Amino acid sequence: MRTITVPAAKTYDILIASGLLDEAGELIAKAVKGRLAAVVTDDTVSSLYGERLLAALHQAGFSAVSFVISHGEASKNADNYIKLLNFLAGQGLTRSDAVIALGGGVVGDLAGFAAATYLRGIGFVQIPTTLLAAVDSAVGGKTAIDLAAGKNLAGAFYQPDLVICDVSLLDTLPASVFRDGMAEVIKYGVIADKELFDLLHAPGKPDLTEVIARCVTIKRDIVAVDEFEEGPRKLLNFGHTVGHAVEACSEYTISHGSAVAIGMAVIARAAVKLGLTAPDTAEAIAALIRDTGLPVATDFTAAALARAAYSDKKRRGGTITLVIPSQIGKATLRDVPASELEHIIGLGL
Repeated sequence: MRTITVPAAKTYDILIASGLLDEAGELIAKAVKGRLAAVVTDDTVSSLYGERLLAALHQAGFSAVSFVISHGEASKNADNYIKLLNFLAGQGLTRSDAVIALGGGVVGDLAGFAAATYLRGIGFVQIPTTLLAAVDSAVGGKTAIDLAAGKNLAGAFYQPDLVICDVSLLDTLPASVFRDGMAEVIKYGVIADKELFDLLHAPGKPDLTEVIARCVTIKRDIVAVDEFEEGPRKLLNFGHTVGHAVEACSEYTISHGSAVAIGMAVIARAAVKLGLTAPDTAEAIAALIRDTGLPVATDFTAAALARAAYSDKKRRGGTITLVIPSQIGKATLRDVPASELEHIIGLGL
């Protein structure tokens, strides 16, 4: 088992290995004080793994209940957030008890925001079931729900008490959902780890334990110096400003991973035309994205994407920070006036 410790406002471990779900009760018992747990999951994951987790919790002495949402981004909304808070209150959870997120990014974000705000903060454990959640959203403490105006506009920084990454849970992922996670893996390779980027070119399925460990180690190191995204943590947003705009313009019919893949390719191409990135770097990024089966272009106009990006939470006053890949394995931050964003996006379309 690989153990990666995150030294944030709350220090916690990320455990990575196959077969951890059936040990989850014992592992969680070491991380939280209470013995009442609310498992938050979606209908797809519940049918696959819900009973196994409940059995593991009961075996470890927990009383456990489940809150199940419909799968998909549309469930990460204010209505479900309030329903979940009322569910926690109705079940009598106290500050020493825990919310356990069993699922992908939608479940983790919703459950984490509820855990952060119910009783001003209770125990929280992440058990990611998608590659995207395992390498990215389950780590680092970002929690949120979507509003009508945009994605992740209401949320809180709230670190979990434990992250349990059972690699075997990824075996049941549909190919499209696995590809979504690969977009975030590519991101990590571009911004911080050329060896990881090169590893993704190898034939066959990559060693997921190694891939996940590399990604969360990068995120751990960044979060340790910038937990609340005032500086270096913004590097983790490579491709996300345009990506979130693509998601919004598609009314979330385009998946997060596909949208981020498009965003990375667009920004890399734009950076070449601005003289900030070498052409072969942008070409390498686009080639790996295509080889993974993800898109590198969109039919949405620069004007439409810029309008959507203006509502993104990453905008600070009149500026937006873009992540520019200077070479594979290294990226820089560049603040640009929001008024120039349409032009910049246009250069990359």
